[in-house]
Amino acid sequence: MQQKQVLLLTKPIKEKAIKELYYKELPSIATICIADLGCSSAELNNLSVVSELIHSIEKARRDLGNGRQQDYQVYLNDLPSNDFNTIFGSLSSFEINLKQEMGDDFGHCFVNGVPGSFYGRLFPNKHLHFVHSSYSLMWLSQVPKGIQDNKGNIYIARTTPPNVLKAYYDQFEKDFSTFLRCRSEEVITGGMMVLTILGRKSDEQYTKESCYEWELFANALNDMVFEEEKLNTFNIPQYTPSATELGLIIEKEGSFTLDQTHVSEVNWEANENQKNKSVNHYDFVKCMRSVIEPLLISHFGDTVIEELFDKYMDIVRVSMAQEKNVFINVTISLTRKE
Repeated sequence: MQQKQVLLLTKPIKEKAIKELYYKELPSIATICIADLGCSSAELNNLSVVSELIHSIEKARRDLGNGRQQDYQVYLNDLPSNDFNTIFGSLSSFEINLKQEMGDDFGHCFVNGVPGSFYGRLFPNKHLHFVHSSYSLMWLSQVPKGIQDNKGNIYIARTTPPNVLKAYYDQFEKDFSTFLRCRSEEVITGGMMVLTILGRKSDEQYTKESCYEWELFANALNDMVFEEEKLNTFNIPQYTPSATELGLIIEKEGSFTLDQTHVSEVNWEANENQKNKSVNHYDFVKCMRSVIEPLLISHFGDTVIEELFDKYMDIVRVSMAQEKNVFINVTISLTRKE
């Protein structure tokens, strides 16, 4: 639910970027190549993004009086473990709907799945015109090294030592720089990216708005009976950057111009006006479970999962009764330099 709200909040930014790109670079391009990186298997989200982008380009094409049919090549990327079958099962109806909405002068939309990590090369040189990613780039390629001192925590927390904070940032800087470098080889000159990352407003690395959900989860884990070594070696491979940090890394890497930065927030509760708050708590915990359960099973086994999330639900319920909790989203629009 939070992901859907984020896509709605960032829709104007995506539309503005891809229209500007079309007006400047793409009227004569026969096939426009779009990549959605870290798309997951939730076709409602990623195909809705693709549809919105194509609608924006088609409007720009008609505004220019370009009567030539436009073709689209869309790439949906995620890790090889992602279930692409859910997406592929809806593609026929997706293209039929596009043709019905766009009319007889609409061309073709070809969709491919691209399994692989976006921290490496995925596409040929100078192939992509537009790249989108939402709620994926905060995930690191690995748990940072040298964070053994972060005992009792599973992510950045109030008690996290300075050397652990540095290790998390260093890993994110390395990964995000690698992402930018790989995309710089794959995106045409003048091509654009719109990236939304779970982040924070503050330049302080620890803030409740970027860390609190993991602090509460650490409390649930610490309430369970585990070997101390098991607890102390479980860490979340994530980093929630500030807009300032993103800007510094983009400038240092040097391949892209930062055009726009937008910071927004989404409530933990899917619908804060809903009367039955317990349903909202369930939605939030269900969302968190979908994210973290594979990591938990790999580390602790699957026998503890139900009890653990029951404890987490109780802890979240108490927290939500006391205060409003939000996720912070940092959305950036980038253009490939010459």
